[in-house]
Amino acid sequence: MAPRSIWNGTITFGLVNVPIKLYTATESKTVSFSQVHVSDGSKIEHRRFCPKENKQVDYTETVKGYEVSEGSYVVLEKDEVKAAAGNRGKVVHLEEFVDAADIDPVFYEKTYYAGSREAEDAYRLLHEALRKSGRAGIGRFTFHDREYLVAVRALDDVVPLHTLRFHDEVVEPDDLELDLGRAQPRPKEVEMAKQLVDSLEQDFDPEAWEDTYREAVLDLIKRKARGEEI
Repeated sequence: MAPRSIWNGTITFGLVNVPIKLYTATESKTVSFSQVHVSDGSKIEHRRFCPKENKQVDYTETVKGYEVSEGSYVVLEKDEVKAAAGNRGKVVHLEEFVDAADIDPVFYEKTYYAGSREAEDAYRLLHEALRKSGRAGIGRFTFHDREYLVAVRALDDVVPLHTLRFHDEVVEPDDLELDLGRAQPRPKEVEMAKQLVDSLEQDFDPEAWEDTYREAVLDLIKRKARGEEI
């Protein structure tokens, strides 16, 4: 079954409106483990528990709370959290366009694919304008009651939408105790290193790189399931 869209809305800039559907662009293949009671092999359950009343509570009895001091919480109702995200509705409003190459990859958080919804001509217009200019549209949109900073650019035949980290979420290298080396390499050493880099140059092919760790773990699981001695 083909993946379904997770959000319907409109990309807007100036007088242009592009109706879109958003699809998740990535899929985690990480091997997931469950916690198991070592003595009897039963799966461990994680339940909502109130230590003050010493009892388990239902999901309907829980609300969002932010700890303002030790043991003291400000409780926010669902409608209050939703209101904090603003009233942008189903709109991705692009406020400016920047050179896509100027966006450092450290700012990219999650990627979605935008597909055309009803207006294919407008979608192709947006894609070609971004592709030929080499620019990315920067704006905001609200998703799951949270506002996100986003970048919209052209990739092959599709328009991806990237959620971006805000500037204060990125740690500056100067704030860390990094040992960056102080000695300046000699020009001959730099040239030798450059020649080595040039000799290993390749076009990036994602399919050439497999998750060998995941394959090794799954192989280990299969062997133990067959009763093999590891």
